[in-house]
Amino acid sequence: MNLMLRLMALATLLLVGGCASLSNSERARAANIAVQARSTVVECDQADRCAQESPLRALAGRAFSESAPGQPRHYATILDEGEEALVARLNLLRSATRSIDLQTYIFDKDDSARLVLDELLAASRRGVKVRLLIDQLSAISDLQILGALSSAHQNFELRVYNPTFGKARLNYFDYAGSVLCCFRRFNQRMHNKLLVIDDAIGVVGGRNYQDDYYDWDAEYNFRDRDVLVAGPEARTMAANFEAFWLAPRSVPAERLNDVGRILLDSGPPQMPPVDYRRPERVQRVIAEATDTAWITRSFVDTALPVASVRYVADLPRKHRRENPEHPRNGQHVTEPQLDRLIAEAQSEVLLQTPYLVLSKPARKLFADLRQQPDPPRVLVSTNSLAATDNPIVYALSYKYKRRNMRELGFNIFEFKPFPLDAPVDYRNLMSDPIAGDYPEGRRGSMLGGSAAGSNARPPGSGGSTRSADAGEGTGAGPVVETPAARSHPRTGSAYQNARERRRASGSEVERDLLRTETRPSFLGSRAVNRPLPVTRSGARMGLHAKSLVVDRRIGVIGTHNFDPRSENYNTEGAVIIDDPVFAQRLADSILRDIDPQNSWTVAPRSKPPVLSGLNYSMGKASEALPILDFWPWRYATDYEFQPGPDCPEPLPRQHPDFRSCYTAVGDFPEVNVGPKLLLVRMLTAFGAGLVPIL
Repeated sequence: MNLMLRLMALATLLLVGGCASLSNSERARAANIAVQARSTVVECDQADRCAQESPLRALAGRAFSESAPGQPRHYATILDEGEEALVARLNLLRSATRSIDLQTYIFDKDDSARLVLDELLAASRRGVKVRLLIDQLSAISDLQILGALSSAHQNFELRVYNPTFGKARLNYFDYAGSVLCCFRRFNQRMHNKLLVIDDAIGVVGGRNYQDDYYDWDAEYNFRDRDVLVAGPEARTMAANFEAFWLAPRSVPAERLNDVGRILLDSGPPQMPPVDYRRPERVQRVIAEATDTAWITRSFVDTALPVASVRYVADLPRKHRRENPEHPRNGQHVTEPQLDRLIAEAQSEVLLQTPYLVLSKPARKLFADLRQQPDPPRVLVSTNSLAATDNPIVYALSYKYKRRNMRELGFNIFEFKPFPLDAPVDYRNLMSDPIAGDYPEGRRGSMLGGSAAGSNARPPGSGGSTRSADAGEGTGAGPVVETPAARSHPRTGSAYQNARERRRASGSEVERDLLRTETRPSFLGSRAVNRPLPVTRSGARMGLHAKSLVVDRRIGVIGTHNFDPRSENYNTEGAVIIDDPVFAQRLADSILRDIDPQNSWTVAPRSKPPVLSGLNYSMGKASEALPILDFWPWRYATDYEFQPGPDCPEPLPRQHPDFRSCYTAVGDFPEVNVGPKLLLVRMLTAFGAGLVPIL
């Protein structure tokens, strides 16, 4: 009881000291200042709001014209490459004639995010109704930008979901106070990512609005995936957005305490001037977004006609306190739909998730599949320790490799930090010019390592897919080395200067944390909250795509990470398409990620000549511990494919010749830490799991 009283007292102090709330009258005055400052000038008097002609928008019109009552028609395009996904968004924003609804978890202020913001503002000035809904925890925290957006134009509205203490910008006291006083509410985040244009065409997937998601970061980029859907189901997307927009937790930016204080004290601020780090890159995507032939070739010609399309998404009511007698109580929407698809699998489940952490219901789901007379094979594409943005979460998946493989039958492939055949324009992964010039003679591949390791498919081939039987695909195709696949390594001081510039004026907490969707722990050390150092220099990649293919018949692309957080705390959304052609194309995309050029294969170790049974028993006992994992010799490790005359193609781990064609590369390949430090890091990660927001 004394401990509880002390915690309550601490929480009270934090609440008083960390949150300078406005009164209701002050909040109303601040909102009125913003509303009165909004421009009413509409630059276009045409019925179509001077929208740019767009083959994508025309594709949506075709889908509606081909639809009939009870027989909707849709077109779907997978957006695999990062920069192309940004081009598609810009084109859609410019094509809007009536409305733009954008919902996201992370919204930064770097090149890609600022480019999108300016396009949204330009659309509002054309007369398009623009609504932007961002989650508070990882979105814009720059008060000048928020104040400027809240007072920009009568056609532009910005709301912030679930703001902690009614603020946009948090400090450590806010974080600590929220953990102590209202842990559950603080964790309830809006993880949906959705863009809807004119209620006719929508984009759903894993990408946020930050350079990392469009292959524009010089240090670390996410291999991600979206799906663009044109047709009547966009109305369902719009309705779901509307539910979030009207939710009590969606607060207009001008009514936040810190934004309101800026408005009261200084009036509406101006948007900071544009200061692109790579303006030539921005101009390139703008040019592509206005090139109708390019848009047609990249997105329309690759679109698939699909009939059965469903957008399933949680609603804000998921964040209400649930009836203990009815744990789900109709509030979880996305998870049960995905579980049902997996439970009905007959031959194969192809799952891609950045964080392989299974809840108890998920374990039971796959265990039941495993017990079937002829169980479907399960292939999982996920991150390696070298590739993940969150070592803490990886530590949990590392601990349970034995269970996932032996008991659940998973075939696991861990993404490499320097994939040789990722769907990316490798010219983008170049040094940041802000970091300054680099001395001659210190060249290294932007893919990491020497020139011999910098082979990459030529630009333009990144969007291709290959067809292969899961686990037994074709061997690595021919690769060529391009001049763009080389760059200079960073110097230490220039590297720090570049990071400081990017983080200037950001949240106090964000200056010490990598911005990540999982937000591991603001109380943990910086080391466990960041990607671990790797053995090679250059821009690396980490998996962030969330996709599912069942029986090569049903394809799913969305925001659900298939982890406990997505099940219990975050609201999520996904597009489910029941179409064998689409499912095969999505499967090809995932299979490309698990190709030996891009992933290591996880397989059981060769049994030691002595004490193998003891090692297995001790590992299993350590696995049963709730937090720590004391046994260092794991059941499984990572393997690298070694092609040759006797090994022309990759093999599944169950194949009798597997070890003749694969070489063990250790539990944590390409991670640049010694065994002792790595063990400490792992234990730290488990310990940090007690305190963080997971």
